[in-house]
Amino acid sequence: MAKKEKYTERIVIDPNIHFGKPCIAGTRITVEDVLELVQEGIPFEEIVTKYYPDLDTDDVKACVSYATDIVRSEEVHLEKI
Repeated sequence: MAKKEKYTERIVIDPNIHFGKPCIAGTRITVEDVLELVQEGIPFEEIVTKYYPDLDTDDVKACVSYATDIVRSEEVHLEKI
């Protein structure tokens, strides 16, 4: 994925697909499903060849970028004890 290309071109949120869960554009594959495979340590290339041949590695990278941005934008409120 080119550095200037944003994951927003690859990740879509449509209330009519998987109840609005983020999916890879043009598919019904959720970001969550892809990230579960990443979490298991499965290499990106294996994810696209064995699990989701309709995707390419840039789609997997877009899922990771999406998750990173979600975490980055979270507000953390610490409670003093």
